[in-house]
Amino acid sequence: MLHLIYSALILSASFNTVSSSSSDETDWSTPAWIAGGAVAALVAAPVVVAAAGFTGAGIAAGSIGAQMMSAAAVANGGGVVAGGIVATLQSIGAAGISTAGAAAVGSVGALGGYVAKAVFQDSEDEP
Repeated sequence: MLHLIYSALILSASFNTVSSSSSDETDWSTPAWIAGGAVAALVAAPVVVAAAGFTGAGIAAGSIGAQMMSAAAVANGGGVVAGGIVATLQSIGAAGISTAGAAAVGSVGALGGYVAKAVFQDSEDEP
């Protein structure tokens, strides 16, 4: 829930008023970058998890997920820790992202969009 509040605060603070000779105009570019980053992260997360080998049918043999599971099992004496990164990624691969997970991923994507906007805006301003 706090991620939604943070996202709303970031969006509300990102509106910049640009003074022009005739009227004030709202700069929508920052909120657009923030929203685009959030959407991109939410779309990309399941694709990346599946590409790593965490699928609905289990962890794919020979994948990055299989290597992660092997390393986690060796480190933990033969089992995988419930709630650990491997178990969480397998849960996402099997059932999708939960609401809380979507809020977290969306918030990280929103931050990424804001940072990307700042980086690209600075590069455009340079001669």
